[in-house]
Formats: sequence, structure tokens, C-alpha cells
Amino acid sequence: MSSLVAGLAEPWRRSRFEVVETRIQLCGALVARIDGNRVEDRLPGKQGRLLFAYLVLERRRPVDRDALSSVLWGEVRPEAADSALSALLSKLRRVVSLDGRSEVRLRLPSGAWIDVDVASAALHRAESAVVREDWAGAWSPARVAQHVCERPFMAGETAEWAAARRRSLQATLVRALELAGLAAARIGGSELDTAERTARRLVELAPLRESGTRLLMDVLEQRGNRAEALLAYEELRIRLRDELGVGPSSETVELHRRLLGDAPLHL
Repeated sequence: MSSLVAGLAEPWRRSRFEVVETRIQLCGALVARIDGNRVEDRLPGKQGRLLFAYLVLERRRPVDRDALSSVLWGEVRPEAADSALSALLSKLRRVVSLDGRSEVRLRLPSGAWIDVDVASAALHRAESAVVREDWAGAWSPARVAQHVCERPFMAGETAEWAAARRRSLQATLVRALELAGLAAARIGGSELDTAERTARRLVELAPLRESGTRLLMDVLEQRGNRAEALLAYEELRIRLRDELGVGPSSETVELHRRLLGDAPLHL
């Protein structure tokens, strides 16, 4: 799947075989290739990588120095923070193109491939395809979003803005799993294996989110494992009772009722 992820970018008409000269990966290991040159190892230390990542995300607008200081140090700033920021920006300018002094903006070539942007666009594309019940059209972009967001954003960075972005991408991952699993379940056939793996991953990642269990129940019933589907429901019911003191939603209960009867489950 990594080759597919590597080939997709905005706009979605881009050929998967087209060489993208500027590619930046912020999820997982930081990778930055600008105009064909790898630059991540030339960024000025941990703070330089952190500042670079933030400027990539905010590249469509200039960022003032106060905001940049907050990115690096939060509310507790060192003495001579402004001088330290100036020195860091000076080093960063030797590696990447920065515009401005009091307000700074990262300049990237047009058509740059940014993994978090690809994930967002892919999720939107998958959502639209699901509305149209275009399951084949939903499967691929949902999986792209999933594979990007499975890797943690700026792993090990504790800055609040980075943690907030990590939480946002975690939510994107959960939704991508929902869409990918639903699409695979509707395609059926050999994709039921994918649908079951995706459903189990969703239950693992968000055990109190009922959509994962409903998807798993549906897939197991399609595969003739009705007893396992009933067990998945019971495990969810117990989790909700023990963790939240509530029962499953009416939608999940109705699915369980249908499973006990003869009607097919299909979500």
C-alpha cells in the first residue's frame, strides 16, 4: 500500500507513477524532500524539526514570532527567547525557503506532497463515495487515509500543538477505518478478510465506539459466523456497562435483534 500512498496527492488526478519532487512526511519518521533533495538531516536539531513541521502545516499563512516561540517553548520561555528564535530561524533559512522576519512563512514548490494533507483529502473523497454508495471508489482513499494516520504525528514530541494534531489525526484514523471497513464489507468476496481485520482494528482502537462492533457483527454474519457476531455484541454490551454504565444504542440493539432472527444484517 505504501506505493499507492506515495503516488497520491492533491489534486487526485495526479498519476500514481508521477515523480513528486517535494514530499514531506510528518507522520512516522520525518522525511522531507524539497525539489528532489532530502533535507531532514540538515534541519537544526530537535527544535528545528519541530519548527519546520509547524511551518509546513501553516504554510498557507505567515506566522508571527510570538506564535513560533509558543511552538518551541509553550508558556514557559527561556531567557533571551527572541534571540534564540532568531538564531534557529537563521539556521533553518540555510535549509529551506522562509519569507519574512517579524512574520515567517515557509515557501514550498507548487504541487508539494504533504502526508497529512493527503490523508485529509483522501478522507473527504472516501466520505463522498460512501454517500454515493460507490464502495470501490471509497475503498482506496479510505485506505490511504488509514495508512497515513496509522503512523504517529511527530512521534515523541510533547508540545501541546503537536499533541492536539496527533489527536486530530487519531480521529481521522478512526473514521478512515469505519469507511474502509464498510466499503470492504459491501464489496464482499475476498474483501471480507480486509473488512474483518479493519473492524477488529477499529474495535481495538476505539472499543466504546459502537460502529466498529456493528461492522464486525455484519462481516461475521456474512462469513457465516453468527455465533461470533453475537459474542461481539455481548462483549460490547459488557464494555459499555462497565465503563459508562449504559447499554448499546438503539441502532446496535436493532442489529442484534436482526442477527437473532433470519434477516440479513447489512448495515
